[in-house]
Amino acid sequence: MSEQQPGDAVPVAQRGSWSSFLKAIASMSGDLSSMTAPPFILSPVSLTEYPAYWCERPELFARIADAKTSEERALAVLRWFISTLKGQYTTRNESAGSEKKPLNPALGELFYGYWPDKDGRGQTTLLTEQVSHHPPITAYVIENESKGVKLVGHNAQKTSFSTGSIIVKQIGHAVLTVKLPSGGEEKYVLTLPRLRIDGLWYGAPYIELSESTYIAGGGYVGVIDYKGKGYFSGKSHSFKATLTPQGGGGKDIVVEGTWHQNSKFTSGGHGTFHDVSTPKEIVTAIGGEPSGEMGPMETRKLWELVAKGIREGDFDLASKEKTRIENEMRQRRKDEAASGTTWELKHFKPLDVDPVYEKLAMNTKIAPSSEDTYVFRNNWPETLQAKKK
Repeated sequence: MSEQQPGDAVPVAQRGSWSSFLKAIASMSGDLSSMTAPPFILSPVSLTEYPAYWCERPELFARIADAKTSEERALAVLRWFISTLKGQYTTRNESAGSEKKPLNPALGELFYGYWPDKDGRGQTTLLTEQVSHHPPITAYVIENESKGVKLVGHNAQKTSFSTGSIIVKQIGHAVLTVKLPSGGEEKYVLTLPRLRIDGLWYGAPYIELSESTYIAGGGYVGVIDYKGKGYFSGKSHSFKATLTPQGGGGKDIVVEGTWHQNSKFTSGGHGTFHDVSTPKEIVTAIGGEPSGEMGPMETRKLWELVAKGIREGDFDLASKEKTRIENEMRQRRKDEAASGTTWELKHFKPLDVDPVYEKLAMNTKIAPSSEDTYVFRNNWPETLQAKKK
């Protein structure tokens, strides 16, 4: 079998634009987020839908509430978090053959969805809103009300080019709140991994995770160290997670494996820790209008024709519609500037400092020591409120 050559995975008609794109990113300094990618590398899905990957195994999310002790809850949170990584960072390689660049969301773009109750796990609902365009920031809330488990977070990306790879620094965090049978609650702060996108020269990008992420709360600190495949050694998507009780006393619990497959205890436990070989559950999208239909700023309505063009290989349609939407959004910002008004967020309000993050990051290696946040207004649309009952 012959070795793969640069550009082999790129459609012949697109190789010129792909070559130009590579030259542009190689010569550009600073953030690459605003660059326009060739049509064949675009995903038909907006970044606004990506928070759904947090809960494509809703039974693990719900199971956090079933834990009886702080240690069991910390392990359940860690298991759920690691089980989300496959969906977040390798699913598109499996379904589309390579990593695809998501559509850049418009300010105010919305997405609503849910996972139905099965086997008594309770219904889980999702709401996301694009709360900033420059820089692009997506805020989200995922809640299983019957179980008392709720995740609220936001994320943004800063991208750069280094030694043949695109480096994505994810900015932001999430706070998980778990209601306890006693009537109290435990909170956990979760940070996000750094991404390295390789395979660019062949036109078949794929993601590897790097550095570390942290989960702090409930009297424990979890550190997930990513040890992915390098240029000459290493196994793709491998990790080592260490769960340490705070305040002294107790022993570390250590888990090792590959986050896209499975892992096992190597200290403080025995047997399999997580296994994501079973099918995931795709979120069911729902319209946020009282009628149940999708409004003009809901992502699948907004990008409907762009997505159609990408899925059907009609890149002229995709490009034309994408340009139309982007021009309309630019004009809207100009009109707001001229009238002295700003876009009003629908579901979230910004807060300069997150007190939960600051408290839980204290006495850990989480950096920075302080971050802003977006507070959910608890104003679910009527269609999702009905699902929650």
